[in-house]
Amino acid sequence: MNEPILEKAMTTLEFLSQDAEARRQYDMRQKALHDEASMLAGAREEGESTGEYKKAKEVALKLLNKGMGLDMTAEVSGLSLEEVRQLQNTLH
Repeated sequence: MNEPILEKAMTTLEFLSQDAEARRQYDMRQKALHDEASMLAGAREEGESTGEYKKAKEVALKLLNKGMGLDMTAEVSGLSLEEVRQLQNTLH
C-alpha cells in the first residue's frame, strides 16, 4: 500500500473527527484549494484563446524535433513537463 496516501487519509480522518470548528476550517481549506484550481484552469483557457499556449506548444514541438530533452523543453517553452510528454507522444 502507498504510505503517503494512507498518511493523507489518516490526517483527513483526524481532522474530520475533531470538533465542528475544525471541520469547518477543513471544509473552507478544501473549498479554497478547489477555487484555486478552477482559477488556474480558467487562466489556462484564457491563455489558449489568446494564442500564447499555441505558440508555446509550437516551440516545444520544434525543440523536441531537434532532440532537446523533456526537462529543458518544458523550461524553455513554459509548458509543464506533463504537457511536453504529451506532445512528445504525438511525434511517435
